Amino acid sequence: MGGPRSRNGQDFCIAEQVRTDRLQQLFRQSVSAVFGSYLAAIILSWLCWDRFEHSLILWWLAILSASTLLRITMFVAYFRSDESERTPQRWERRYWVTLVLSASIWGGGALVVMPADDLLSQALVMLFTVGMSVSAVSCYSAYRDMTLASIGLVLFPCTVWLLFQPLPIQVGMALSILVFAAFAARATHKMSQALETAFRLTREMERANSISTRAAQTDELTGLKSRRAFFEHAQQLYDECKINRLGLCAVMLDMDHFKHINDTYGHQVGDQVLRQMGEVISSSFRVTDIHGRLGGEEFAILLPDTSIEVAIKIAEALVLTVAELMIEPVHRITASLGVASTDAGDKDLHSLMNNADKALYQAKALGRNRVAVAQ
Repeated sequence: MGGPRSRNGQDFCIAEQVRTDRLQQLFRQSVSAVFGSYLAAIILSWLCWDRFEHSLILWWLAILSASTLLRITMFVAYFRSDESERTPQRWERRYWVTLVLSASIWGGGALVVMPADDLLSQALVMLFTVGMSVSAVSCYSAYRDMTLASIGLVLFPCTVWLLFQPLPIQVGMALSILVFAAFAARATHKMSQALETAFRLTREMERANSISTRAAQTDELTGLKSRRAFFEHAQQLYDECKINRLGLCAVMLDMDHFKHINDTYGHQVGDQVLRQMGEVISSSFRVTDIHGRLGGEEFAILLPDTSIEVAIKIAEALVLTVAELMIEPVHRITASLGVASTDAGDKDLHSLMNNADKALYQAKALGRNRVAVAQ
């Protein structure tokens, strides 16, 4: 039951990440479309200034200017927002509203300013609307629905009008534009699918890499850091404490008579003891502390900004906690611990860990199930 639910959760997480990737792609690609659509309207108006009614042109450009400023405001707000706030839930609807508004003004305005009795002007208007549609395919490729909506709102007002005109050339223009729209819609579908597949593959590769990295850094049996991961983090912590002049204590822990447990009760029981130790260690220390399994039944803990007196008390409490573990059929579980501190003048991490290890062996020599402090 847990496996399918976990996979469904991971699939949902990837789907949300892909949706966010598509949104980011949309905003990055379509910045030029905001300025391009407005510039196209100005150029068309300039080319046909003597053929269009001036008052209609001015009204069209004025309304288009307002919608363009609205879209620019949205883009500025998006790129100024924090990365965590750039979510599809927050921005997709806003984008849809500004896109539909702008495309409707462009397509409807082109129909209004286009003269009914000037074939050259009609051809120029249709040429510009087709150009706008081509740019929509490239700018909104991450969202097929947005691309189709933009093409439809820009192309169809003038195209539908041409279909009902008496001249064959006008109907021919309309039919050719409809054919172009059909090809553009198909291309849009393939592009959006390809982009979504690329985004999904990228996220799945990132997740697989994260899982493999985490697996390499985690001891499978205890859930603690592996030996390699422990020393990588330990060195970073040691350097930070040295720079900030903070005390650092090392605790080495070794299970007493663990070979006897394995030989007497079997390795499955021995593994269960180690799992319990992993849980005890994980729950006994702070988030800032570093702990890991160095191998076999040996564990290590680093306690930053901790005095030797406090570290000894923590180690003694851990000895008592281990002694209270009840794992059938083992009758008694104990551990020996060695504690060392950088206050003793250790020059590097290796010498600190070595001193804690020496203290551990001292605890073993004194009878086990106890804490010894490095001299």
